[in-house]
Amino acid sequence: MIIRKRIFIIILFLFIFSVIGSSGPLMPSAQAQYWAALPPYNLLWPLWSPPLVTDFNPDPLVLLGTTPIITELSNSTILPVQPGLVWDPYHYAPWAIYNIPLAFGGGLAYFDKLYGLNLWPPSHLLDPITGAPAPIALPLTWSLLTPTDLGHFEYFIPLANATFGFTYNLPQANFLSLLSSADIWGLPPILPF
Repeated sequence: MIIRKRIFIIILFLFIFSVIGSSGPLMPSAQAQYWAALPPYNLLWPLWSPPLVTDFNPDPLVLLGTTPIITELSNSTILPVQPGLVWDPYHYAPWAIYNIPLAFGGGLAYFDKLYGLNLWPPSHLLDPITGAPAPIALPLTWSLLTPTDLGHFEYFIPLANATFGFTYNLPQANFLSLLSSADIWGLPPILPF
């Protein structure tokens, strides 16, 4: 009986500590919003990526005022920088988004780690009967999701850029204008020795 009471008290203490720690001054980053939901699909756009937002401020508590450089992500959206980055929180990795050159019909393409380069939008984001956008239901805690781990970008963005560049036969100048993993994460350039 005494052991059960002690276990109950320990569990209660751990629960209270975790609630206070996750919403109080012990973990201020839990108050930050690192993603913005973009219509019409409710996919998440990174607020932590300097070239993909306006008025970037690296202070996590100020990210709440940061806005994406685009207001929606439909097939007619024109990205001012490429690749854009979007994440369906039910999938493990983000997608790199590109403007398809007008010579190939325009619109958007996305790069997926498993399926490569495809036309936007992914089929699961469309109603199978009408073909209209079918927005995903975001998890209740989507505004607390942390930035994508930098390790996911190490080979993903260079591979996506190369695939996009070769698929659409981009001139070297256009290929070199694509954002790198370091650009998306806001890392400073490597300085020469």
